[in-house]
Amino acid sequence: MGLKAGAEKALYAAPTRLDQIGRVVAPVMINGRGPYLFIVDTGATRSTISPQLATELSLTPAAERSVTVNGITGTGEVPTVPVDSMQAGDLVVRDSDFPVVCAPPMDCADGVLGVAGLNAERLLIDFQHDRVAILRSHRQGAPPGFLTIAAMRLEGGLMAIPAKIGGVRVKAIIDTGSERTLGNPALQAALRARRAHDPAPRVTTVYGATTDTSDGLVQNAPPILFKTATISNTAIVFGDFHIFDVWNLRDEPAIIVGMDVLGTLRALIVDFRESELYLDSREQSATGDDKTVSRPERLDPFHALSQR
Repeated sequence: MGLKAGAEKALYAAPTRLDQIGRVVAPVMINGRGPYLFIVDTGATRSTISPQLATELSLTPAAERSVTVNGITGTGEVPTVPVDSMQAGDLVVRDSDFPVVCAPPMDCADGVLGVAGLNAERLLIDFQHDRVAILRSHRQGAPPGFLTIAAMRLEGGLMAIPAKIGGVRVKAIIDTGSERTLGNPALQAALRARRAHDPAPRVTTVYGATTDTSDGLVQNAPPILFKTATISNTAIVFGDFHIFDVWNLRDEPAIIVGMDVLGTLRALIVDFRESELYLDSREQSATGDDKTVSRPERLDPFHALSQR
């Protein structure tokens, strides 16, 4: 386990492609050992560790120090292990208990790096150049060519931005730990009222960080607008998911923006200190001009979803 020699290529910021959902991972040091590969999750405050890595580091899970983990589909009690130190870029966490979680989204990863609760840091995800960095924020603002979007900090430090889908105003949670974009029933009802002749949705199974599963309804959605950035040809999985209750997002239209959408950007910066998002949604054309992303349909878009 751990980062193998030669594995650095095309590893950290994998973009969303026709046949594969993108992912964001970062090299993480645990107790001075590593680096290990952790999925970067802007929808999670706590970091978790895989059972395999806990065993490799001789960290014994303590059932008496278990914690409750909230996933998309439900809750679960999991044991924790004591971690003396964790370092990812400029982020250092000391003397913390890490939940030990085994879930499908952690396949081929050593853990999940929860960054929703950060306050003074800046997360850089550069899909074009395969770069992920966690740095101290110095209030430097957006790089040239990036779109600035003011964000709201919700409970637990979640970043939410305003968006529009089919003329409906929605609260959009930026969640790099989720493979798919999820919509709540309030959004589904609002879109149905405006689009009476949509094809019947397809049923899929949604997985989370716990053993619970839920049924979701997959529906092709109108373009998603983030200020002047437009992302087209997106499918949203609608459902009465547990996580919307946890985040108090049941009654107003809301989406969890997953890697199926975020992975189509050229780059994304989350500045936790400034509560701002900086998006580079331009796509390089054959003439060298920049244009807004309009993503074609993917081939197999409805596999298992990711954890919190």
